[in-house]
Amino acid sequence: MGVGGRDNETITKVFELSEEQRVNLKNWSAELKVRNDILKDKAKFLMKKNEESSPEVLLKVSKEYATIMDSMKQNVRMIDQRLLNSFNDVQYDRYLKLCRQLTLRPIHINRSVDEN
Repeated sequence: MGVGGRDNETITKVFELSEEQRVNLKNWSAELKVRNDILKDKAKFLMKKNEESSPEVLLKVSKEYATIMDSMKQNVRMIDQRLLNSFNDVQYDRYLKLCRQLTLRPIHINRSVDEN
C-alpha cells in the first residue's frame, strides 16, 4: 500500500478515505516512521561499527543487517494491514481490483470480523 511514504495523499484519494481513516493513516504513518527510524539507526550503527571488520565478521554483520531490513518490511506490512482492516467493503474491493490490475499479491484480511 505504501502507508508512511509519499503516497498517503494518493491512498486518501484513491480509496476515498473517511475523516477517521485519514486521521488513522496520519497516525500510523508517524508510528511507522518512528519504528523504522529506530531500525535505520541500528543498521547505520551496525555498519559503522564494523566497517573495517574481517570477512568472517562481515558475513555475520550482513545477517544481522538482513534481519533489521526484514523487521522494517514487517513494520510496513503491519501498518498496511491496519489500514486494510479499516476499509469498508467498497474500499477493500477497490484494493483487490487494483492488485489484480497491477499483478500484485494482495494482503488478505478477514472481512467477517469487525474489530471496532
